[in-house]
Amino acid sequence: MVRQSRTGRRGEAGFTLMELVVVLFIVALLAALAIPSVSRSLVRAEEAALQQNLVVMRKAIDDYRADRAEWPADLSALVEARYINAVPEDPVTDEPVWAVTDSGEESGITDVHSMSSEIGLNGIAYSQW
Repeated sequence: MVRQSRTGRRGEAGFTLMELVVVLFIVALLAALAIPSVSRSLVRAEEAALQQNLVVMRKAIDDYRADRAEWPADLSALVEARYINAVPEDPVTDEPVWAVTDSGEESGITDVHSMSSEIGLNGIAYSQW
């Protein structure tokens, strides 16, 4: 059955411009509400990856020290000794470059930190983790 408008013309089934505008407004509103949540989730995922990488490297440094009675000279020494497969990438800087802490009295590294100067969601700089 074909609808007829008030003017007597045959109307085709479809959406009016106002209906389309309302739907587009609702979709845009939902997208605007979802973007901050999604971006915060991405930051949380980066922070979790950073924490995991730091735990793995710090454990490898400690294991190296326990096995060899000396600190590793650099992170590549951990790879060569097969304590880790590869130097992991810092998820914040997207590079496999880390700030290292020297032991002081002995040669070698005792700790690693991110090279990023950004502040984490907990209010502490990534370089302080």
